[in-house]
Amino acid sequence: MKLRSALMIALEQHIQAKGWTQAEAARVLNMTQPRVSDLMRGKIDLFGLDTLVNMLTAAGMRVEINVAAAV
Repeated sequence: MKLRSALMIALEQHIQAKGWTQAEAARVLNMTQPRVSDLMRGKIDLFGLDTLVNMLTAAGMRVEINVAAAV
């Protein structure tokens, strides 16, 4: 859940920084405007990790994951 949340926040911030409307973001992300609205409203249960990674990639971002041993 934390990872999905972090990806959603990063994507929302990217959309806002670009100054995209929801319709513009939908075109870039190849999805519908209502789907972008769900993202912007934080409806985390509607987005899987794969979907979020694909959306971030379509937006021109790169996702990196680091895994380390617990101390």
